[in-house]
Amino acid sequence: MAITLSQVSFATTHSHINDRSLGLKRSLFIKGFSGAPLSLAFKTNFGQAIENVSSKRLGTTPHNRSRHVVCTIWQDNKVPVAPLELENSTRPPTNLYSEKSLHTATILSVDKISGPNAPGEIYRIVYFHDGFLPYWEGQVLRVMKAPDENPFEPGNPKNLSYFSAASSRYGDFFNGKTTTLCVRSIPGTTSEILCKSKPGDKIQLAGPTREAMILGDFKNPNATHIFVATGTGVAPFRAHLQRFFKEDIPTFQFSGLAWLFQGASNNDSLLFKSEFEQYQKEYPNNFLYNIALSREQKNKLGGKMYVQDIFSDYADEVLELLLKGAYIYLGGRKDMVKPIEDALGDAAMKIGKKWDDILTSLKINNQWRVEVY
Repeated sequence: MAITLSQVSFATTHSHINDRSLGLKRSLFIKGFSGAPLSLAFKTNFGQAIENVSSKRLGTTPHNRSRHVVCTIWQDNKVPVAPLELENSTRPPTNLYSEKSLHTATILSVDKISGPNAPGEIYRIVYFHDGFLPYWEGQVLRVMKAPDENPFEPGNPKNLSYFSAASSRYGDFFNGKTTTLCVRSIPGTTSEILCKSKPGDKIQLAGPTREAMILGDFKNPNATHIFVATGTGVAPFRAHLQRFFKEDIPTFQFSGLAWLFQGASNNDSLLFKSEFEQYQKEYPNNFLYNIALSREQKNKLGGKMYVQDIFSDYADEVLELLLKGAYIYLGGRKDMVKPIEDALGDAAMKIGKKWDDILTSLKINNQWRVEVY
């Protein structure tokens, strides 16, 4: 099924960012659409921001300096990606930029993705790096707002904060030129400044760095990966799942199993839920999805349901997968780690094995991958 929409407003605030540099003739990700392929005839409006694009209401903007571009958005099956040269490296790019030599990028959009009843505000920030800051899924960028007086002068490196990429190496435009961040606004920090930024603002980045959340067996499309996340810790897992189930990569067609346990306070703070549910619907044999909402659900003892509680219900099955070579990744709050280990320890006792021995083996084999705060 194809849906045709007309005069969808797309905008950019940078004179060097246009439909060709963004690769819009190939594909474009628009928030709010999923399922069917969308053929869009839309206007690019330079000097303004992306506004009010939804299936119910299409925002319009002034017609100055605008022109029509026809773009197909592939929402059924998988999206073609480019450049495929990003698949060629055998090691993740690491520390391409440092505090002394930062990369300056341009923010394309800043969207609040947490609902009104979420305990905090979380934003999806997309920036344009034009292919000069490649990374792998699971890597981390160090980011700060560039100085307003001269965005190409290095800012204070003390203001650099760590954020995991929440999109694959191809970005949400699927062309290798953008990156998506998932940022919780914390008063008085760099994250608050980023969340209050606007399209066209400059940010500076160092990295990419860290490898804990990179796939343990990144060349094997038939591997099993178990993701456990709280809050914005789901960001790297969203990137992996985008690669598994959204992107058409000739040399990597995922045929294994991905299992996501996601924890949040309530539905309003459950990030990327619609995307994950879509994957679950389209790939039921390759994707399992369990959620825990601490303020809306109860565990077996009548207390709040945390992600470690829902995980413990499946600990036997998870342990069996780990013993068969699966990889497990824990991202988010560190207080979930011990309860998860305890649940796996109980599962190990049921089959006459020692959890400490299993954990040691998992770490040696790089199957146990943790990045928590």
